[in-house]
Amino acid sequence: MIRPTGIDTAAANGNHGGRPPAVDGDQLAIALRRRDANEPVTSIARRLGVGRSTLYRTLAAYDEAVATGRD
Repeated sequence: MIRPTGIDTAAANGNHGGRPPAVDGDQLAIALRRRDANEPVTSIARRLGVGRSTLYRTLAAYDEAVATGRD
């Protein structure tokens, strides 16, 4: 497949496009601490300014990564 030079240049610089994650590393750390303190996910999501389902997906992906050793 022939790709435009701009895409190749961007990829070489580490930019692969797409939407950025809704929950960054700092927010994930906060969410994990609050979850460990038994705060409800709904409350955590509201404080972080993200949707509840987004936070559930993020936490599930984190838990799976830890369980499989891919953190």
